Amino acid sequence: MPKAMQILTPEECQKLLNWIAIGRRRYLDTKTNTRDLLITLLMLDAGLRVGEVVQLKVHDLFFGEHPVQTLIVRGAIAKRGIERSIPMSERLQVATQSMHHQHYYFRTAKCTDYAFYRTQADKHLSIRCVQLMLKSAAHHSLGRKIHPHILRHTFATRLMQKTNIRVVQQLLGHASLSSTQIYTHPNSTDLSEAIKAIS
Repeated sequence: MPKAMQILTPEECQKLLNWIAIGRRRYLDTKTNTRDLLITLLMLDAGLRVGEVVQLKVHDLFFGEHPVQTLIVRGAIAKRGIERSIPMSERLQVATQSMHHQHYYFRTAKCTDYAFYRTQADKHLSIRCVQLMLKSAAHHSLGRKIHPHILRHTFATRLMQKTNIRVVQQLLGHASLSSTQIYTHPNSTDLSEAIKAIS
């Protein structure tokens, strides 16, 4: 029997986001928290792969000084070169606008600069940095480890409960429908909810 896919419950999502936005303030500066919140939401609310997130350029997130309403994941950074369009959720737009307000860099950066970097804007943040950030945030907020793909799984699972598989396929950028079909199978949360319903 295949292992049930790990996802976050809505309550766990909120705990994780709250920790990144507020709980870490005693350890990290506001700018870092704002950046990491946006990175997390790009995976949780837009379903981006971590490799896509770190390669986003400033012009992918902003049109002038305003957040884009639809995020275009360029073929150059997308897996298998499949470009896709993803409407930005309201909280994702708010987080993007907060980045613009709190980071002087975004008001002076060139459109072609990377949105997320460590020391130089022409070198993007590493996947490993995002993995370690999420590992730490999840440890403090949820008491367990998570990896970035769990956020994408959570996004896809939530979508599958609201729309059809073809829409989910397009938003995830899957070349084949068979890749999307994994989200039609019960996950650990589905199994727990089923047991609660009969208890």
